[in-house]
Amino acid sequence: MTNGPTPPKPRDFTMDFGDADLTARMRRGMEAVEKLLGERLGTGEEFITDKVTHLVQAGGKRFRPLVALLCSEFGPQPHTENVIKAAAITEMVHLATLYHDDVMDEAAKRRGVDSANHRWSNTVAILAGDILFSHASKTMSEIDTETVNYFADTFRLLVTGQMRETVGARGGDPVEHYLKVIEEKTGVLIAAAAHLGARHAGASKEIVEHCEGVGAAIGMVFQIVDDIIDIFSSSSESGKVPGTDLREGVFTLPVLYAMREDSPAGTELRELLTGPLTKDEDVEHALALISETAGRQRALEEVHRYLDIAEQHLDSLPDSPANRALRQVSTYTVQRVG
Repeated sequence: MTNGPTPPKPRDFTMDFGDADLTARMRRGMEAVEKLLGERLGTGEEFITDKVTHLVQAGGKRFRPLVALLCSEFGPQPHTENVIKAAAITEMVHLATLYHDDVMDEAAKRRGVDSANHRWSNTVAILAGDILFSHASKTMSEIDTETVNYFADTFRLLVTGQMRETVGARGGDPVEHYLKVIEEKTGVLIAAAAHLGARHAGASKEIVEHCEGVGAAIGMVFQIVDDIIDIFSSSSESGKVPGTDLREGVFTLPVLYAMREDSPAGTELRELLTGPLTKDEDVEHALALISETAGRQRALEEVHRYLDIAEQHLDSLPDSPANRALRQVSTYTVQRVG
């Protein structure tokens, strides 16, 4: 057995939660999650571990473990060993989906480095994702069967979301289809992080349900904001090439709203966006047309609708530094669009 290098600490964990004790607990908790990830993912044959730890070492926000740890604060036993394991599981599963998504999207970059499929091959990337799922499953089995059962449902929804995106709206409403896809592909795992963090801290069933509701809503906010940034931010601001989704033939919420607009720009967009855009000038023209519509504003209205849902759940949770921190996380997510 070979132990690979310990991954770096989360590069984006610099938030001050406005409470010194909570901030210190969260930092210790995140370090414990990072240590566990290093131990689990760095174990095995070297020809496996260097692939499996590729994206872990590239960094990442560790957003799902952060949500799990914050929600554990609503229970009488926050940051227990099982909470740390649950938080790490959510990151393992997230990483696995990234490997598989990059194969499906034929992505060349992820977290600022070559994607696994681009650096090695599609086969290696798929198998690396599978290994991550195996590590997650092993860790779940160390907690309890209820956690295994819960994550079986989470896996099913994650795969359903990917399949739903692949088969398309099939004559249904494209906006409703998009929202269902991101609920299953993004919202469900952040909801799982919140659920497991609270439950393994010993929180009541009612509190666990409200935490799960917060996580699901924040997940929707997080993804819609990312999709807005892809369209309306520069490369220096987002770290991505603007219009990446358009180049892949993926029409996200601001684009869908722009396309259904009864205006000259909307009409031209419908004629232009019949599939992936391969020419840079077509991408630039599409981005300009979208900017002439109310697509961005309507997408932001959806962001605030889900933010209101998160706030309603938070209002039903005890007022505490963790509650205020989750509100801060939600607000920060929205502020990313400027």
